[in-house]
Amino acid sequence: MSWDELPSKERPESSLDPVSGPDQPAAESLAEKIAFEFLAERRRARRWGVFFKLLVFIYLTALLLIAAQRGMLAERWSDEPVSALVELNGIIGRDRPASADNVVAGLRAAFREEKVSGVILRINSPGGSPVQAGYINDEIYRLRAEHPDKKLYAVIEDVGASGGYYVAAAADKIFADKASLIGSIGVRMDGFGFVDTLQKLGIERRLLTAGENKGFLDPFSPTDPEQKAHAEELLREIHQQFINTVLKGRREQLSADADAEIFSGLVWTGEQSLRLGLVDELGSAGYVAREVLKAEKIIDFTPRQLSFSELLKRGAVLMMETIAEQWQWR
Repeated sequence: MSWDELPSKERPESSLDPVSGPDQPAAESLAEKIAFEFLAERRRARRWGVFFKLLVFIYLTALLLIAAQRGMLAERWSDEPVSALVELNGIIGRDRPASADNVVAGLRAAFREEKVSGVILRINSPGGSPVQAGYINDEIYRLRAEHPDKKLYAVIEDVGASGGYYVAAAADKIFADKASLIGSIGVRMDGFGFVDTLQKLGIERRLLTAGENKGFLDPFSPTDPEQKAHAEELLREIHQQFINTVLKGRREQLSADADAEIFSGLVWTGEQSLRLGLVDELGSAGYVAREVLKAEKIIDFTPRQLSFSELLKRGAVLMMETIAEQWQWR
């Protein structure tokens, strides 16, 4: 009788099928451990792979940023004389690109550079804060006195009005395009009145103040004649400050028979402004650099917040140019 013919009860334990025998749970547990260990190892390998890739990325990014910075410095610290450019673009305000802090920082850096033949302040602004414009105007006079060998020329592009012209008046000379809009030497205070609107809607205005004039020119209350007169006096005083600033820088150039019109708040074209004495010549920043300062190369000293992508692009371009130059030498 063969082993297969014996009843299962009479077979020895050693003859049982190993797959379905009593050792099956141990084998499955071992297989699971091996599988889990393999998966854990793969995860660790992936983590290390990501880590090393990240390190390489950071390293390459740092190289690009260094290359970009060196490229900008190399461009700025050239041996030939250069014309410095500082931009005043947009509304003049404390938290704007055309703030006094930004413009003054660019002007100071430009005047400090020994290789700068002169400074071009390129203006494209409808105005803004008289305080911020005043800060820039004062700093221009201070820098001109501190560096008498360097001229500062204002170049008005599309618009040099109100606070934009307030700043330009401090320059040694003002240039503009024939189609530029220039002037607006005046002061304004804007507001709305909603008294009738509230009445029509049946809304009651409840304004509580401590101080007789704390609700000064409240748009939901009727106009107070005394408060209006006070506001007009404020505007007249600030307007006179504006006029005095313009006369300080442009008294000799202004047309004597047109002063009242000039300070009325009107704007004029570049050609009209030339006749009125608001500007000295017609010309662009390139013209001033080439023909007036005799330093055609222009270096931008305007403080800018370059984005990460812009820095990477600039660094990549500089690296490729460097590689190309090295390859040509071989």
